[in-house]
Amino acid sequence: MTTAQKSGTAEATEAVEVLREALTAAGIVLPSLGADTASPALNLITLGRVRADVALRLADVLRRGCA
Repeated sequence: MTTAQKSGTAEATEAVEVLREALTAAGIVLPSLGADTASPALNLITLGRVRADVALRLADVLRRGCA
């Protein structure tokens, strides 16, 4: 693993934790939230699948935050 991949993985992991904390504060849980370890150089985050009610709650929180 290259240094860039290691730092990318650390950055993605940190982003996951920050996002998880923010979602938790809003009362939202994304069960599949995690860093995509298959592509560390891309710094991808897996948001995963959620129930429709969770997606609607997330949309509501985002709309209120953008207002």
